[in-house]
Amino acid sequence: MKIYLSLFIVIVLFTTAVFPQKTIQKYHAFSGTFLIGVEGGASIGSTDYKDVHLDYLGRASLEYFLPAYTRSSFGIKAFASGGFFSYEDTKSSYSIYRTDFSQFGGGIIYALSLNKFVYPYLFTGAAYTQFNPKDDLGNTLKGDPNKDYKKKEINYLGEVGIRFLVTENLSFNLNGNVSISPNDNLDGIVTGANNDVFFSVMAGLSFAFFTEQDSDNDGVVDSKDLCPNTPPGILVDENGCPKDSDKDGVPDYLDRCSNTPFQVKVDENGCPIDSDKDGVPDYMDLCPDTPRGIKVDDFGCSYDLDGDGVPDYLDKCPNTPSNVSVDEHGCPKDSDNDGVPDHLDVCPDTPAGVKVDEFGCPVKEEEPKKKEEVKAELPKEVILSSGTTFAFNKTELLPSAFTELDKLVAVMKQNPTSRWRIEGHTDNIGSDANNKKVSLDRAQAVLRYFTSKGLNQRMFEVVGLGKDFPIADNSTEAGRAKNRRVAIIRIK
Repeated sequence: MKIYLSLFIVIVLFTTAVFPQKTIQKYHAFSGTFLIGVEGGASIGSTDYKDVHLDYLGRASLEYFLPAYTRSSFGIKAFASGGFFSYEDTKSSYSIYRTDFSQFGGGIIYALSLNKFVYPYLFTGAAYTQFNPKDDLGNTLKGDPNKDYKKKEINYLGEVGIRFLVTENLSFNLNGNVSISPNDNLDGIVTGANNDVFFSVMAGLSFAFFTEQDSDNDGVVDSKDLCPNTPPGILVDENGCPKDSDKDGVPDYLDRCSNTPFQVKVDENGCPIDSDKDGVPDYMDLCPDTPRGIKVDDFGCSYDLDGDGVPDYLDKCPNTPSNVSVDEHGCPKDSDNDGVPDHLDVCPDTPAGVKVDEFGCPVKEEEPKKKEEVKAELPKEVILSSGTTFAFNKTELLPSAFTELDKLVAVMKQNPTSRWRIEGHTDNIGSDANNKKVSLDRAQAVLRYFTSKGLNQRMFEVVGLGKDFPIADNSTEAGRAKNRRVAIIRIK
């Protein structure tokens, strides 16, 4: 007995060293599997005799495990076994006795996966047992003639074992068993105080067939796996295919843009296609054919800061006032080709070739100079503070600005040939594009006020300079307030 126990311990230690516990399989190795097993080993009886001897037995079995995708699996087992157990009684006329037996039985088996190689198990069941106790001369012991002595009975079984998976279909088995008799007949003596029991230790091999395999170890058996060659460690769906959370056709482990909206076309990296490479994907791009290298807004369209309908990268006159008709180059139209754009041309129908002044009107002969009237002194520059001229981030004039502007109107009317430049300025808060637009809109608001008072638009030019020409430190609120201004500068 000690020899078999030592052998069992050595085999367990050796197997643990050779097959260390690495990664537990995602499905049980014996899931949905039939196994045929052949085993043999030592037997020993616990009967009414005090001295017992080791003997031998053999067993053939058929097992089936239910489909399982966890570490444990249940199954059923049927077997047929046969063998001997021996005992001794020095007080008897015969020194050695031996019982041969055969069993046919079955029961329930539970197996646990420690790793992909080692599977301990428990078995419990019952067996129909036939036995024939004999003395050392081969004579059958007949039991107590005064009692009903039977050599057939149902025994109750228990077994603890461990399987070592050698290949996908072959396992090496070790187990210890107990067979409990409900009677006291196994040894031919029926006068004992306890029922008979015998034990066995066996080793053998089991061969699996109709086995559910999982070749790529993704947790989906090959019979159900639509993607049987999934790389190791990749999460898969119920069909064994790599997960594709956003349903764009690119699996998650290759998808660099994992949250693509449904039905959006993507490239091989799973990212939305951007045909013009402007940084805005096609499904959001309102201008899908923008040339390479052109800056675009959030909708994929190139900027048009003066709002004339000609994008900045094509606009040769990028600061055209609003509502001015332009040509294909973004420059104000000049219908009579006299060099003065229509929005400044006081005489828009001048015949071709006629010399005109800055207002687009034919040049007249000089008249004798009249005595100049006393005129109010023309200022060189007038600065309108943003705080009193405009509301915050607005372009409409406040009534508080009218008094100062009306003074300028009176002076300008006395000097109709003077020319003025209206400059809009901002602080450095906000984007360059927005600051340019706000500064231009404010300058144009001043121009509209002047023309509403009867001044000719041709006396003025308007520009929006944004934050480019500060007159104070933009790091302070006081400095930024000074930089938010409209400057009216006399240029002639």
